[in-house]
Amino acid sequence: MSNKFTENKAQAIMKAKCPRCRSGKMFSHKAYDLKNFTLMNKTCPVCGLEFEIEPGFFWGAMYVSYFVSVGIAILSAVALYFMFNDPDAWFYVATIIALIIILSPLSYRYSRVWMLYMFSPIKFDKKLSNQLQ
Repeated sequence: MSNKFTENKAQAIMKAKCPRCRSGKMFSHKAYDLKNFTLMNKTCPVCGLEFEIEPGFFWGAMYVSYFVSVGIAILSAVALYFMFNDPDAWFYVATIIALIIILSPLSYRYSRVWMLYMFSPIKFDKKLSNQLQ
């Protein structure tokens, strides 16, 4: 287990690291391990932070995931419009559905990460990260 922390918040979010110490992994498996991509560590393996700060906290991640899926659909539709000179409706629907399905493991994972970073009272503890180095 590495005690190297990521000081940059954006890097910590991209790597799905603990919001308090920015070094512990939030998920126990890779995003595209399709049998286990939903498995999240209950606590940070480095600082011991309990990720589900209250019962049902991650229900809110469904709304974040919905927002991400709508964003993917809109961006895809605009890209398809310009790349393929306004194709048929079936092409839009098939491509957007395929993209949303393919990106769903990442959407699931990052909606939970964003919930912890943006909608929880957990803050980065620089003192804790200095102790880990």
